[in-house]
Amino acid sequence: MAVADGDAPGGLICVVDDDADFRDSLDNLLRSADFQVRTFADPKDFLACEAADQASCLILDVNLHGANGLDFQQELVESDANVPVILISGAGDVPMTVRAMRAGAITFLTKPVDEDAMIAAIGEAVQRYQERRQAAAVMTSLQSRYESLTPREKDVFGLVTAGLMNKQIAGRLELSEITVKIHRGNMVKKMQADSVADLVRMAEALGVRGNAKRYNRATELSLPPR
Repeated sequence: MAVADGDAPGGLICVVDDDADFRDSLDNLLRSADFQVRTFADPKDFLACEAADQASCLILDVNLHGANGLDFQQELVESDANVPVILISGAGDVPMTVRAMRAGAITFLTKPVDEDAMIAAIGEAVQRYQERRQAAAVMTSLQSRYESLTPREKDVFGLVTAGLMNKQIAGRLELSEITVKIHRGNMVKKMQADSVADLVRMAEALGVRGNAKRYNRATELSLPPR
């Protein structure tokens, strides 16, 4: 069975450059290094292709016919594109390099490109891409677990991560301490947490770390006391 581009060991490397000879040369180099490669003459062609969502590295020329690679890089950043970018140019300068790096480029290489430097940069880009994908998967799982909580379990989650003990939580929510323990146990199980420290880290990642002040009375909550 054929391997999809994005599932190849090194992922999919995309090249956007309006120089056909350079594209062919880079395509041969990367394929000889066992990378899956797609090449494009224009950023619009890249965006119109499914490769834009699969690429683990984008090699982008700065000086494109009718387009500016640095501007396109910025567009990718603003659209939250996950692909790491390597900028290349036949005539780079310090301001250009600084702008590219500030926008998150892996590196800025000048043509004629050193083959070893290119392969090394791609390796770094692929590693960064894989780390981002793993982090995104972890975050998606965390959000799913949090959304599986009942409203009351979310209340308890908020107060636990605000540093309150069960007795204090019971007072804030006008519940019995036993009921709080039940909600807390269910919440901890659903969140797959091993400790309060785990819960605090999860809350910080989710941006929902509790504020005890908002739970002065149970009537302030979305649920009635029970």
